[in-house]
Amino acid sequence: MMRLLHVQTVLDREEGIQGAGPQAEIFKEHHNVPVEYVIVSHRWEDEVNYEEMAAFMGMDDRCRSNVRQRTGYRKIIKSCKQAKLDKYEWIWIDTCCIDKRSSSELQEAIGSMYQWYERSQKCYAYLDDVEDSSFPIKQDFSKFHKVNGWPKWFSRGWTLQELIAPKQVEFFNKNWVTVGRKEELAEALEKITRIPIDVLRDGQKRTCFCVAQIISWAADRETTRPEDRAYSLTGLFGVKLQMTYGDGKKVFQELQLAIIEKYSDYSIFAWNPKGQFCEFGSVLASDPSYFRDCHDVEKVEPVEVIKRLGITRSQLGNQLGSQDCAFLGPLGLFRVTNVGIEIRLPVVPHRDSVEVFRATLACRDYYGNLVTIDFKTVGSTSYRIPASKCLRHSRPKLETLYLAWSAPSHGGVQHRFKLDDRHATYYKFERCGTFPRELTGDTVTFSSVTNDLVVIVYGNDDSRSRFAVALTYYLGHASVQVVNDQCSVDQEVSWAAFAKKAYDLLWVAPVESRVDSGVKCAHLPQSIWDARVVWKTRNTQTDVMIDVGQCPGCCIGPYEWAATSNDRDCLNMPGFMKTVHNVHGLTLGGENVWLCECSGQRITLGDYGDYSNGIFKPDGNIFEATHALKMDPTDPAYRPVISRVPGDEIVLHRIQSGHGVSVGFRLQDDYPTLHPPQGSSLPNNKQLVELLKVLSVRLANKHLVTTTIQRSDLNGVGRAGRRREAEGGP
Repeated sequence: MMRLLHVQTVLDREEGIQGAGPQAEIFKEHHNVPVEYVIVSHRWEDEVNYEEMAAFMGMDDRCRSNVRQRTGYRKIIKSCKQAKLDKYEWIWIDTCCIDKRSSSELQEAIGSMYQWYERSQKCYAYLDDVEDSSFPIKQDFSKFHKVNGWPKWFSRGWTLQELIAPKQVEFFNKNWVTVGRKEELAEALEKITRIPIDVLRDGQKRTCFCVAQIISWAADRETTRPEDRAYSLTGLFGVKLQMTYGDGKKVFQELQLAIIEKYSDYSIFAWNPKGQFCEFGSVLASDPSYFRDCHDVEKVEPVEVIKRLGITRSQLGNQLGSQDCAFLGPLGLFRVTNVGIEIRLPVVPHRDSVEVFRATLACRDYYGNLVTIDFKTVGSTSYRIPASKCLRHSRPKLETLYLAWSAPSHGGVQHRFKLDDRHATYYKFERCGTFPRELTGDTVTFSSVTNDLVVIVYGNDDSRSRFAVALTYYLGHASVQVVNDQCSVDQEVSWAAFAKKAYDLLWVAPVESRVDSGVKCAHLPQSIWDARVVWKTRNTQTDVMIDVGQCPGCCIGPYEWAATSNDRDCLNMPGFMKTVHNVHGLTLGGENVWLCECSGQRITLGDYGDYSNGIFKPDGNIFEATHALKMDPTDPAYRPVISRVPGDEIVLHRIQSGHGVSVGFRLQDDYPTLHPPQGSSLPNNKQLVELLKVLSVRLANKHLVTTTIQRSDLNGVGRAGRRREAEGGP
């Protein structure tokens, strides 16, 4: 049922003609819509709904005056006047011709709207922000700065089908003066909307355009409700959805599933061809913007795909009746199952992982290249991941896959990067932002199913120096990178542009060997600073410390990085330090800590000097310099942290294996016992960090005593339980 407004009755009622009293019917319901009518396309503002329009004459003067002052009412009157000039008796306007109190009527209207616009004799497109008497054929950011330099009408989701479906579209400016028609403005409209000129002139023929290309027309359009981004596209594909507001982006997923059930079009999986979005897992896109760069994607005949990939008839087996229909039948059917979308695709495996592979789609990009996407299989389901590296150089094989149509559950295994960038602030380096997704707090979480990369930019506005730290999770392995900004000193480049450049550079960089801990540096050009990162990975978490230190400023470029045992098993200490290969270990304050045995030497917390073969030669103490630096050594911030050492703690030993140094926790014949033990450690706070920064030149390449254990006695207990005496002392 389509409810139309009677043009003359609306105008008569407005002009107060006697015949148009309260009982005058302005609406008429048409079930087969045999009459000729015009239709209006516009942006919603202060509109008049069906209930108000029907009860208009029965309102009191105050309410009627309120309605008449609305821009929506004036829009109705102006469009009716134009329809009368064009000699049309009926008009349809969505704001007042749908009774939105009825969910069934609203459902029917949205499902039929494309056909209603298509069957109209003419569509009036009202551009309420255009004041000139001519159509804007050039971008004008001074007039339309919020919508990419074009009128707002072109940024709305629903106006897409309202431009394509009608045979005739006439554009009007703010004052309802005609500024052009669709057929004569086709070239300008193609430039604005990226809709092919043939579609604008002759209408849409779904067989001529692939799914990805059609959705790309809506990529930059917006709707008030997120669900309408999907509902506004149903008419373009001739599918129907059950209307449910409140499900958000889930509705766009339902739209894609409905399209898959109706069309066997591989391009629906070709979204994000340039890797601009980092939401992975599901083979379906989250919203139309993911298809932004698909306006040049085209379908490819199956026989062409088979020939280009070199797939033989023996590989197709019984599924090949003739080459021309090789992708038809089992190869061309999509079937939605509870474990994924069943589909048969040519795949090439990854060199280093049997779970990762690249699939080729039956569509091509602007340059004629076949579109490919990468997947990782978990169980029987394959999840979409960013483009991988190190694929095997082998001929593709046809395989039946089950592509995930929903993202992996957040309840699954995840990997976390825990950041500590407090030390970078000493030289006024602050976190500028992150790319491609925002970061709140100091933790970045990646799904273990997918490959991912996040870039964090730090900058010092005073010196115009910047660097980026990249956190990568690739094929189940965590790694960290640091890069400098070569352009920040001499050119005006935003941090976001630098982050995007670093992201693109690192994403295609060679895969590093797997190292669970390491140190990397990057010299900042024309400055006296090095950006440094140190990381360690344990199970599902990688701890990352970011620091900035002084250097000669010779602009020698990035340093080599090396694996290190930094902080592998010790307390959380401040600064950029590397632990020595220690001998003994025990639990201190609940942490497993490695310690050097320096019994008999006078050693104080904060001493620094040279250490070799168990002999420590102190050069001084960091707290001795506080007087010269006008710092108060009695400041409570410098007080040591006292930690509990459990009694009868089993001493842990470091062992040397044939594969290098490793840490081994094993029982010995003796069970050394400390009496009574007390652990003291340097505090991990801002004041101590500043002190270490000031002394960084003096402390370079020196060993710093960060933890001491004092005891009054040490004895061993053999397996028979007999006590063995040992010398006492600290």
